[in-house]
Amino acid sequence: MVKVLIHGCNGRMGQMVTALIREDERMEVIAGVDTFTGIANTYPVFENIQSCDLKPDVVIDFSNANAVEGLLDYCTAKQVPVVLCTTGLTEEQLERVRETSGKAAVLKSANMSMGINLLLKLLKDAAKVLSPAGYDIELVERHHNQKVDAPSGTALALADSMNDALDHEYTYVYDRSQVRRKRDKKEMGISSVRGGTIVGDHEVIFAGPDEVIEFKHTAYSRSVFGKGAVEAAKFLAGKPAGMYDMSDVIQF
Repeated sequence: MVKVLIHGCNGRMGQMVTALIREDERMEVIAGVDTFTGIANTYPVFENIQSCDLKPDVVIDFSNANAVEGLLDYCTAKQVPVVLCTTGLTEEQLERVRETSGKAAVLKSANMSMGINLLLKLLKDAAKVLSPAGYDIELVERHHNQKVDAPSGTALALADSMNDALDHEYTYVYDRSQVRRKRDKKEMGISSVRGGTIVGDHEVIFAGPDEVIEFKHTAYSRSVFGKGAVEAAKFLAGKPAGMYDMSDVIQF
């Protein structure tokens, strides 16, 4: 039985992870941490992680950037593995994450979806076959109208996975409206759409002579990110110190 502490347990994602673990016979939430304590949970909730007197096998973090440093201090001191799902970290905080990975296991990924992380692996192979054959590569990402950043971090991760496989030969182009010229063979176009309540939609297009090959992932709810975090926690529990990501969870 994997004992889990949910950091940010009373937020939307924290409650989703709680529900997912409740259905998993191999896992148990033994404690949560959240500054908001107005939700009745079946486990004790502490206002800060330093006051938690229970030691979990792994922490799943869906909190906010302001709480991450205290979490990293706790994981370093207790040598507890952590699945770090909080986004928007500064460069200084990312450096702290790297330092923590020297003392405890840390898993951090641009996107916790199992499907997206499988797609990252598949795209590497596809790019190595199709790019030398002259196929153009384009990405289109779609998100809800409240998302403030563009392109999405996931779109960039997909582009980077292909570019890594192609020895970083490609440059990214985000807007062609200001330049009137023919498309360069070594550019990768990344387009962003914002509208409605789209949770997340990513499409990678390989356009070649007389044929088009498309890879597409659609998230219909945020539960896919919670499910990925739960699977990551199962993987990370008991692992030695080091930096991990979702590619380590998905092995084939």
